[in-house]
Amino acid sequence: MRNLLRIMSMAVSALLIAACGGSGSSAGSGSSSSSSASSSSTSSASSSSSSAAAVRLTNVFTSLPAFVEPLGMLQAPGDNARWFVIQRGGIVRQFSNVANVAVASVFIDIDARVDSTSGEMGLLGMAFHPNFPADPRVFLSYTTTVSGPIVSRISAFTTSNAGQTLNPNSEQILLTLNQPATNHNGGHIAFGNDGYLYIGFGDGGGSGDPSGNAQNLNTLLGKLLRIDVGSNGATTYGTPGNLYAANAKCTATGGSAPCPELYAWGFRNPWRWSFDKQNGDLWLGDVGQNLYEEIDQVQMGGNYGWRCREGAHDFNTTGCGASTGYIDPVAEYGRSLGSSVTGGYVYRGTQNTSLFGRYLFADFGSGNIFAWLPPATTPRAPTLLLDTSYSIASFGEANNGDLYVVDYAGGRLYRVDFN
Repeated sequence: MRNLLRIMSMAVSALLIAACGGSGSSAGSGSSSSSSASSSSTSSASSSSSSAAAVRLTNVFTSLPAFVEPLGMLQAPGDNARWFVIQRGGIVRQFSNVANVAVASVFIDIDARVDSTSGEMGLLGMAFHPNFPADPRVFLSYTTTVSGPIVSRISAFTTSNAGQTLNPNSEQILLTLNQPATNHNGGHIAFGNDGYLYIGFGDGGGSGDPSGNAQNLNTLLGKLLRIDVGSNGATTYGTPGNLYAANAKCTATGGSAPCPELYAWGFRNPWRWSFDKQNGDLWLGDVGQNLYEEIDQVQMGGNYGWRCREGAHDFNTTGCGASTGYIDPVAEYGRSLGSSVTGGYVYRGTQNTSLFGRYLFADFGSGNIFAWLPPATTPRAPTLLLDTSYSIASFGEANNGDLYVVDYAGGRLYRVDFN
């Protein structure tokens, strides 16, 4: 596993939650920027644009113990007083959004049903219902082997104490997907501005998508899905407005016709994607095979090329259609800049910066943080903002739009600050 070996050599535990490459075996005042710093890293490097603002990462919430294999951080809708951190092993922790907070309590623990034995498996995603806690559901995405084979689950859990914790016994499984391998599980979930839940799954693993899943519309593998979770208590989901909404729902193994859950396809392993808070645009990081990492702007019905294309380049065109049928990435970069992209956010925060309204993202393997600043001197070339030593597994977006990064290896959280 190309990327996994690279990360292991960095003394990160066996994770490339974002991807595995090659052979394919990864309260206070309400201000989310209120926390103090103990250290920071600064750079103003720019590889393709002279307009890049200086950026630094500020170590925040430094009195908290280090988190164990953190994969994400988020806030609940309308609640600026708390942060939630997803730990790969199956625990979500919560803590007060104050500078000197020293305790992160358990919000939910489903460790017993989560299989995280391989680096790209585990508790991979979390999304609050947009009306939480009036709608008491929080959705979790995780891998499990409780019934035998590896399965990805999308489940709803509910709170019975006005959002203070989730009841692990309240699980309502909405969607399951059989996973052929331990890698390329994707697993990120988020609600869009339309109120629907979006779900990202990888191509099923193996080198070069050997089963052709990403281009096969009869499976959920290698796809971005969109579902309507209905109201509290719903035991199933809808697919209104999707391209193939009239078809029968696909099962854990697929279907005999294009899946109605599909929103877009042609992805290798979508790792972290987000919606622009201002206009709802969907930005997605898709981890590459051997040569290119890519950032896509996703639209319904779009085919983003894998395995026929890697980035904006032919990969394996056997059985593929005309190249005009694929949507090239907005941005891409090669191995000199990183090995496993981590999708980020369009910055809509409180700080005064020329990067306001620009998309920021990172690379898990290299620690680089980039911005997409069109027009690039070289087509699709991102701008390097900061070279860090962190294993950036995810960005976190505060309710006020400020951005944070999650360091998987060190278990720490950092705020993105601009000079």
